Amino acid sequence: PGHVQLLPPQNVTLLSKDFAMILTWAPGEGSPPDATYTVRYESQDRLDKWKKVSHCKNIPRTFCNLTCALSNFYVKVRARVKAVWGRSQSPWVKSQFKGYYSDVELAPPVLNLNVEENFIHVSASFPLPTCVENLTWKYDLNLWEAGSEDKKKYEGHFRKDTVTINTTALRGNYCLSARALYESINLKHSEFSQPVCVLLNHKG
Repeated sequence: PGHVQLLPPQNVTLLSKDFAMILTWAPGEGSPPDATYTVRYESQDRLDKWKKVSHCKNIPRTFCNLTCALSNFYVKVRARVKAVWGRSQSPWVKSQFKGYYSDVELAPPVLNLNVEENFIHVSASFPLPTCVENLTWKYDLNLWEAGSEDKKKYEGHFRKDTVTINTTALRGNYCLSARALYESINLKHSEFSQPVCVLLNHKG
């Protein structure tokens, strides 16, 4: 294709969601369907040093997961994206600055239950990118009898911890739900997960 005026991508937004830092955008007006996109990012502590993101060079999709490309989770970053088609390139469009550490939005953990005769062992798994596994994620767990408002709370467990609950005295349908926690400058937490319910000490 010859030299065409490519309009820049629009609605360029940097999101920190579900433990990940993601740049999203929409194709510029009249953009050819087979246009591709290239993304770079810069950190607030080294402005005008735009770093390449190897897995987001000439990509057909309209998002780029930057999480594991970031060299420092404690410094705010912004990203930019341009459209490429043949020999034509659009101008770069920049996002706003976002901090992974300070702006991250957490997804609720997924609960795994192991029910034994007098105990339930509960662990939580998190939809984490591998590069942020060693940050100190925690979770809060709630247990209650179905239909009751009275919740027993197990708070501040580290991500890899299993919570063991003695169920000898519990009878009937009990539900569990958890939320992810992250202690940065202020405490952040996700919504609580969908309840998982189990029938305990049911004779019959």
